[in-house]
Amino acid sequence: MIRKASAGNRGEDVRSDCYVEIELQDGGGISIRLESRVERIFGKQIRRQAQEVLQTLQIKHASVLIEDSGALPFVIAARIESAVRKVQSTDRSYLPGLNPANKYETRRDRFRSSRLYLPGNTPKMMINAGIHHPDGIILDLEDSVAPEKKTEARILVRNALRQVDFYGAERMVRINQLPDGLEDLKEIVPHHVHLVLLPKCESADQVIQVDKQIRSILSGDGQEREIYLMPIIESCLGVEKAYEVATSSNRVVAMAIGLEDYTADLGVQRSREGGESFYARSRLVNACKAAGIQPIDSVFSDVADSDGLMESVKRSKSLGFEGMGCIHPRQVEVIHRGFAPDEEEIARALEILAAYEDARSRGLGVISLGTKMIDRPVVGRARRTMELAARFSIK
Repeated sequence: MIRKASAGNRGEDVRSDCYVEIELQDGGGISIRLESRVERIFGKQIRRQAQEVLQTLQIKHASVLIEDSGALPFVIAARIESAVRKVQSTDRSYLPGLNPANKYETRRDRFRSSRLYLPGNTPKMMINAGIHHPDGIILDLEDSVAPEKKTEARILVRNALRQVDFYGAERMVRINQLPDGLEDLKEIVPHHVHLVLLPKCESADQVIQVDKQIRSILSGDGQEREIYLMPIIESCLGVEKAYEVATSSNRVVAMAIGLEDYTADLGVQRSREGGESFYARSRLVNACKAAGIQPIDSVFSDVADSDGLMESVKRSKSLGFEGMGCIHPRQVEVIHRGFAPDEEEIARALEILAAYEDARSRGLGVISLGTKMIDRPVVGRARRTMELAARFSIK
């Protein structure tokens, strides 16, 4: 039996986190040793919370070390719980209260121009991410988390979903590749996640598995709410199965492409111009449009190259994509500007909508603008353009 375990991070560069070490004892109650620069101000509060967590998890006798590097209470609770789970099997959890600011829900058709990736085991990046106003914030449990830290990340992400103010962003979680991702769902689904991203998706069956698991967890928790899905296509097989994946569930609202893994599978280097991925990206966009969902492009990896990012956004938009991933907050504003409609697009949309309203007012079944006929999809696209313009306060 394991008697001693640790969780969290320690070191000079660690911020907004803590390191917790717990050793089970045969008696003597709970002994807590706290090392913190703010012990004089918050020491009693930290010790009291540690006692509450241990009591909830039914730990009666243990020696506990907490090395605090400015961790918020939800982080401290997550680290203690993670360490406890390594030394003692338990079906109990210590859940921090739900931040009232996070009680908003999402919509199927909301804009997803930008989604900001945050490593799921790095709390300092989570705390203020919402102030950059991305459309979505992705708490990542997959590639950005070391294999030995996966369990810790699940608990931290769960607590972050309940406590961090996301400032209206869609709360997203990228789970691990199946079957491990099904375990991730058990931890995150009950705690106000809006959308789940499925990495390395290659079949409808994978989406169906995740969808069923989510429905089962919500039902068991007495919740009636929607959690939407965004499969990520990252392989040659996934590209060929794109339409099958896009239509696998009515809770799939968007589909993304991951070009780092795709180009590796293709056996080529990813280039700035993206010629090697043109077929895959076009096929994904076409599958999404045919399925009535949003196509989302991959990330642009050079965070220092804003001009290159803008060029990439323009190419992405020209292919029909409606959003991109971000790996740094400074990319959010550039992506929003790139996907915003320009003056010519807005003027054209206004003309189309004016012609549509004129035809309706005169009881005409046929709508024309100049010598061209206008059908309903064109009108719908014009409305979407004006919604985007309003969102970005463009007149």
